[in-house]
Amino acid sequence: MIPKVFKEVIDLGDGREISIETGKLAKQAHGSVVVQSGKCMLLCTVVSNYKQSDVDFLPLTVDYREKFAASGRYPGGFFKREARPSDGEVLTMRLVDRVLRPLFPKDYHAETQVMIQLMSHDDDVMPEAMAGLAASAAIQLSDFPFECAISEARVGRIDGKFIINPTRAQLEVSDIDMMIGASADSVMMVEGEMKEISEEEMAEAIKFAHEAIKVQVAAQLRLAEAFGKKEVREYETAEKNEDLEKRIHALAYDKCYAIAKKGTSKVERTEAFAAIKEEVKASFTEEEMAEFGHLVGGYYSKAEKEAVRELTLSEGLRLDGRKTDEIRPIWSEIDYLPSTHGSAIFTRGETQALATVTLGTSRDSNKIDMPSYEGEENFYLHYNFPPFCTGEARPLRGTSRREVGHGNLAQRGLKGMIPDNCPYTVRVVSEVLESNGSSSMATVCAGTMALMDAGVQMIRPVSGIAMGLISDGDRFAVLSDILGDEDHLGDMDFKVTGTSEGITACQMDIKIKGLSYEILVKALKQAREGRLHILGKITETIAEPNADVKPHSPKMIMRRIPNEFIGALIGPGGKVIQELQKETGCTIVINEDPVTEEGIVEILGTSQDGIDMVLTKIDSLLFKPVVGSVYEVKVIKMLDFGAVVEYLDAPGNEVLLHVSELAWERTENVSDVVNMGDVFDVKYFGLDPRTRKEKVSRKALLPKPEGFKERPPREDRGRNDRGNDRNRDRDRKPRRD
Repeated sequence: MIPKVFKEVIDLGDGREISIETGKLAKQAHGSVVVQSGKCMLLCTVVSNYKQSDVDFLPLTVDYREKFAASGRYPGGFFKREARPSDGEVLTMRLVDRVLRPLFPKDYHAETQVMIQLMSHDDDVMPEAMAGLAASAAIQLSDFPFECAISEARVGRIDGKFIINPTRAQLEVSDIDMMIGASADSVMMVEGEMKEISEEEMAEAIKFAHEAIKVQVAAQLRLAEAFGKKEVREYETAEKNEDLEKRIHALAYDKCYAIAKKGTSKVERTEAFAAIKEEVKASFTEEEMAEFGHLVGGYYSKAEKEAVRELTLSEGLRLDGRKTDEIRPIWSEIDYLPSTHGSAIFTRGETQALATVTLGTSRDSNKIDMPSYEGEENFYLHYNFPPFCTGEARPLRGTSRREVGHGNLAQRGLKGMIPDNCPYTVRVVSEVLESNGSSSMATVCAGTMALMDAGVQMIRPVSGIAMGLISDGDRFAVLSDILGDEDHLGDMDFKVTGTSEGITACQMDIKIKGLSYEILVKALKQAREGRLHILGKITETIAEPNADVKPHSPKMIMRRIPNEFIGALIGPGGKVIQELQKETGCTIVINEDPVTEEGIVEILGTSQDGIDMVLTKIDSLLFKPVVGSVYEVKVIKMLDFGAVVEYLDAPGNEVLLHVSELAWERTENVSDVVNMGDVFDVKYFGLDPRTRKEKVSRKALLPKPEGFKERPPREDRGRNDRGNDRNRDRDRKPRRD
């Protein structure tokens, strides 16, 4: 039976459109859609168990995968099968998860999976821009308890004009690359990178994307109505006890307010709040705890949260005693690790990051091999968040999605300040040693200092700050440099990186509806003041990049050579280049420039003598003597008919100096005129038309002896000689009778 298909189309302008289709594929899922733009197709399915899980949170899994078959390619590596997700796929999962998760009811704890896969790829369409749309559209067709439809859109700007869902080629010339997630009435998530734009420009980009998202949300609702929207499923809701909630609030609120007002450290606060919680529990009898003890912890946490928020809104004070716009104490240090190419420690309050920089060749670039994109990064940053940084002992299960996301944010904040002419591949690694407040922004600050310490000539230093917002509808407070607790209890968490000239990257999670753009711009401007304050602290430690790399760091020299000389430098089976690397201690990498049709030779080494040896070898390969020029040579080999000489300006380049070109006088023995190791000048005559070999002459630079009579040219002598030779040969042959 032919399935009934339902479809909605969204016009993006410029002849582009996005279609949302359901009814054909994956009908046993609780909701499924195919989202298509051009030849790019995403299949999204959603499933949620009908039984609540025995946990106190939503076990939501958002999975995004790109199938290599979608672009007609095989997976790389030995096993020809898609395996663990790439960093690019993980980042897309996080973008979708951050918008969906807050829209499920807090007491909905059923195992839920959102699976998105790229089934067909189009080089002119970036699929991650449609992942959020696909996820929300599939949920709208299900019976999940979900607050409202959302979507995500990518926005770029070229020559001052905003573009929705730009192509990869357009992004290369865009000064903005932002992903915005929103519902019809509220912006919920922002993430992206920019080329030093202002706070007002960033707000304008968000507004532009939000208008496009409203159209996409409306299309989802029309599709759900046509398909037949299911009634929301019933599920076991969380137990409530209003009397108990009021009782706990009365017991805990004032005490929590007093503790919050003291302005203590993280450890002291944690212990004090834990003591209040135990007091609350102790106020109940064993029978009461047996009856509703499982609710006590949640109601206590609510009272604590309300107390901390009210302190900030009414008195402008925070958990550690700071004012809303105050930055925690900062200290920093560079060149801490003696063997790294660059290192720095950045400590802000109870957050600390140690960053290292490693310099390498293009061979060390980060290779990206995804069905939707193949390329490499010559600047990349890795972020590590071990459990000890928060005083915990947890299992180590590889790099987490959080580590990938935070590292990517810091990388995007810094990469725009790495100059295009930087010859190195640069890797930054951030080790978070303490965390209470944004460690990703500490990574940006430590990374900036480590890069300048390594001698990377950054355009401008970058700093970063994490901001928060607390609002009750009538009052609001913007918090600079938030603590971990403030991140949890606040209404907005946004991180902003930038230079003295503007914003370079951002990440926002907005938890309240209807946040006005006026409040957003105010928060961004307060963030700018904080960024500049932190930037001042950084430049007190290191004001500008070191003029050169460290003595033990590799120096990079790049030379361009014509393509026809690449083979000679590599040698048969790589023999020449391998021996040269072994002899000089340098790393030599050769790439071809398809535009100029030249070879780019990268020479990386710590020894200048070794680098000079490689350069000398290249110069010798490129050496082309000019007809009529004089060159200094050295005898390296003696022969009966001449001497092999080497150009001193181009070691390895040899030419035969024939015995007849040694001197004007007749030379019986080569050793009568020159010996091994002799150095003298010769004149270059180019190719000898008779022998088709290169000709050089020593005698051409010597004065002719008095009365010297030149022999006739070989051509004239040859005619007579050939006749005489024939006669002699005839006389020598025996006659036959």
